[in-house]
Amino acid sequence: MIDNPRSPRVRAVAKLSKRDARTETGLFLLEGPQAVSEALAFRPELVLELYVTPTALERHPRLADAADEAGLEAEFVTEAVLDAMADTVTPQGVVAVCRQFPTSVKDIFAEGDDGGPKLIAILEEVRDPGNAGTIIRAADAAGADAVVMTGRSVDLYNPKVVRATTGSLFHVPVAVGIDLASVVARCAEAGIQVIAADVKGDDLLQARRDGVLDAPTAWLFGNEARGLTDDDLARADRAVVVPIYGHAESMNLATAASVCLYESAFAQRS
Repeated sequence: MIDNPRSPRVRAVAKLSKRDARTETGLFLLEGPQAVSEALAFRPELVLELYVTPTALERHPRLADAADEAGLEAEFVTEAVLDAMADTVTPQGVVAVCRQFPTSVKDIFAEGDDGGPKLIAILEEVRDPGNAGTIIRAADAAGADAVVMTGRSVDLYNPKVVRATTGSLFHVPVAVGIDLASVVARCAEAGIQVIAADVKGDDLLQARRDGVLDAPTAWLFGNEARGLTDDDLARADRAVVVPIYGHAESMNLATAASVCLYESAFAQRS
């Protein structure tokens, strides 16, 4: 059992909460039994190290079985060591070290047996980790083919982003680092319309009535505070706004993105 919170190995894991360490090593931190279970189930080859407290393993015995099936040995650590490794204030007794695995934009737009992608989420300068991770989770739930995070958005492997995806990071392809103009050009080549979610846009309900959402679509979501610039909006084929029928001053970005993605998912399946 690892019991020294100051050991070099523990420090190396803890450093992955910092972007410099993630960039240097190509690794990232994965916390919590749900996220680790999803990684072991869908992308076990990415999980390099697994640390658990005895108490956590008693609560989640299937983790040990999943690790065994992946050929990975779970290492016991004390609560103090787990606290030192984790990025959260109250960790759940499970931490893994994983290899980063961004998808190339070329692969996202490649045609498969069912044709090209039908639903994509593009994040332009989305800086809040919770929003970014929740949009990835919503995209996964809505059956989106991919998520693209431009170079101006938060780091995909930020621990808060990873936690907010709740394991969806391992389900849906995510490309990072591309500039918005390039991804919009890719959409045009693939015959995918780009719809910007913006307060200056047309009513989402009207877009649904007009059949706009039936077509292959890349939803474009902008910065939480500033939204999309005029140049960003000019790149989109059209803009729509999620209407607010009550008295709320505004809608959280991740919530609005979930509505937009599901509207497309409904339209494309009806």
